[in-house]
Amino acid sequence: MKKLLLILSILLVTAHTVKAQDEDGDDRIRDKMREYIQLRLKLNKDEADRFTPIFIRYFREWRNTLKENRSDRLILQQKVVELRIRYRGEFKEIIGERKSNEVYKQQDIFIHELKTLKQERMQKPLGRRRFTP
Repeated sequence: MKKLLLILSILLVTAHTVKAQDEDGDDRIRDKMREYIQLRLKLNKDEADRFTPIFIRYFREWRNTLKENRSDRLILQQKVVELRIRYRGEFKEIIGERKSNEVYKQQDIFIHELKTLKQERMQKPLGRRRFTP
């Protein structure tokens, strides 16, 4: 019985640690994406301060949509478009119509650059990789 409790405890701690690391990674990517978009759209301090909480909500829903709809690409695309249309109105109130549409273009560019960087790192020989925490 003690062994079973010990094994269950270890599994729970491990699962919690993995989930926390995944959430930390999501938060880091979210923050970098937000900074990138704010820089590319040249948002002033007031716009950036008002944009941030809405973007954080959008990003969280966007990530959940990606995770929940991985099996059906068409449904995923539809859900993402619906999400973008819904948040475009909120962004428009803060940064205007042109910039609110540009948010998603810059998000796509950021994702493309992130994927390119990941592929480049995967192709480097193991001895030449730089360790970055």
